[in-house]
Amino acid sequence: MKLITFRYEGTERVGVLTADETAVKPLPYADMNTLIERCPLSELSAVAASATEAPIPMTHVTLLAPIPHPRQDLICLGMNYQDHLDEAAQYDAGFSLEKPEASYFSKRVGRTVDPDGMIPSHPGLVERLDYENELAVIIGKPARNIRSQDAADCIFGYTIVNDVSARDVQTQHKQWFFGKSLDGFAPMGPCILTADEVAFPPALRISTRVNGELRQNSCTDHFIYPIADVLEELSSGITLLPGTILSTGTPAGVGMGFDPPRFLHPGDVVECTIEGIGTLTNTVQ
Repeated sequence: MKLITFRYEGTERVGVLTADETAVKPLPYADMNTLIERCPLSELSAVAASATEAPIPMTHVTLLAPIPHPRQDLICLGMNYQDHLDEAAQYDAGFSLEKPEASYFSKRVGRTVDPDGMIPSHPGLVERLDYENELAVIIGKPARNIRSQDAADCIFGYTIVNDVSARDVQTQHKQWFFGKSLDGFAPMGPCILTADEVAFPPALRISTRVNGELRQNSCTDHFIYPIADVLEELSSGITLLPGTILSTGTPAGVGMGFDPPRFLHPGDVVECTIEGIGTLTNTVQ
C-alpha cells in the first residue's frame, strides 16, 4: 500500500492510494503518526477495506508530506555508501571516518517540506546548499533490544527524505546538527510505501536529478551499514517508538562531490526518486 497525508476541503487527512494512484481512500485516523501508532501493519488492509468514505480523486486534493510533524528528530546515518564517503573526504578531510562504526546524527524538523514544496536557501547564512536523496525507514512498533534477524518486523514502511545540507555551516561548526537542521531542510514524500510491499532488506534504485540532469544513481543494496544491523545497534540503548524516522544515508553525486562543486541556487528543481515509492520534487527558493 501507499499511504499519504493530504488536504481536502481545508482539512488534513490520511488515506491509502487506489491501485491506479488516481484517488485516495480516507482512513479513520487523525494523522499519520496516529495511524502508525494505533494500526499494526498486519491490520492495515482490513482497516482500509472497511473504511466507508468514497475515494477522492487526487486532482481534488493537495498532497502533503506523509508525516508533516515528526514526533522526534530524524535519526540520520552518515556516510552509508562508500562512493559518497569517498567524494565527501575529497571535498573536506573532516568527513573521513577513522573507525568502522556507523556515524549517527540528529536532524531537527519542525515541519517537513511537502512534495512540490519549496526549499529555503537561507541567504546570508548559507552559500553552499546541497541535496541528499535518502531512503527513510519508519518504525511501526516499540523496538528495544531487537536482534538484526527480527529487525524487519519493526518496520512500518519507507519514504523519501531529501537531507538538505548547508555544507559551509556543516563544516564550519565541525558537527552536522546545525547545518542539516535549518528550517525547510527536510522535504519528505510523496508517500509511505508499506514494508509488506518490499522484500527485506530493500534493494531499490535511488536517483536524483537537478534541473533534469541526473546527478545520483545507485541502489539501496549498497549500504555499508545494513538497516538490520543499524536497528539492532540503535535499539540496544534507545527505544525506537512508532513513527521514528531513520534516514539511511545518500549515495555519491551530491553537489559537493563534483569538481568544482555544484551547489543549489534559487530556482533549481531537485527530483529525488526511489523505486517503488515515487519522486519527491522540490524547488529551491
